Amino acid sequence: MSVVMIVSALMSGAAVGALLGLFGGGGSVLATPLLLYVVGIDDPHVAIGTSAAAVAFNAGVNLLAHGRSGRVKWPCAAVFAAAGLLGSFFGSSLAKAVDGQKLLLFFAAAMAAIALSMLRRPRSAGDPGVHITLPMMAKLAPMGVLTGLAAGFFGIGGGFLIVPGLMAATGMTLANAAASSLLSVSVFGAATSLNYALSGQVNWPIAALFVLGGLGGGALGVRGAGLLAGHVGLARRLFAGLVLLVAGYVAWRALGLSSI
Repeated sequence: MSVVMIVSALMSGAAVGALLGLFGGGGSVLATPLLLYVVGIDDPHVAIGTSAAAVAFNAGVNLLAHGRSGRVKWPCAAVFAAAGLLGSFFGSSLAKAVDGQKLLLFFAAAMAAIALSMLRRPRSAGDPGVHITLPMMAKLAPMGVLTGLAAGFFGIGGGFLIVPGLMAATGMTLANAAASSLLSVSVFGAATSLNYALSGQVNWPIAALFVLGGLGGGALGVRGAGLLAGHVGLARRLFAGLVLLVAGYVAWRALGLSSI
């Protein structure tokens, strides 16, 4: 690896780690575009597999930080993650059979959906004291399976689906849902990266650098989540705008328009 690639991987990892710590859901969506267009990985499947491995680790670290702060609703998060594990394996297996450029078009569409979901305001503040019940589990499990399927196919953490899913099924607050979503992001990412690794489609040195950069960025993101408590809405809208722009760029490159 060149020095430029090493530095690019570290800085890209720091950016994704910070976004994961700050927003939880949707924070990992820029990992694959950064690996493709900044770090310089050529194969879309390798970029997706590598990003899944790095994001899984960084999400796990951020999860522990949020857990110490008391934001994670562990029983609800565990049910959602366990239910979606099989779905993430199936989704990633399906994605490996799809042509790389077509997969990037699907990925761009998913990015646009993520951005639009981040612009949506929650219907209510939610209940910070929510406790899991059997009716909640009956809602959480099928949502987890479908979200795991989407996360595995697109090679993303799936937080943009996990957060509203957790809120809809349990009535928890946005802050609790964003923190709790990191368990599923970590589990789905680990399952997806393992599936890609079985096909030799994970660049482990790049993944390690991405993780290393993400450790510092994640610490800043978790701290920023507390500091921006009164301005999270504005920050999410700005980030959503950035994701929409990147989605357009990914689609443009996937369609080969950059060579015209």
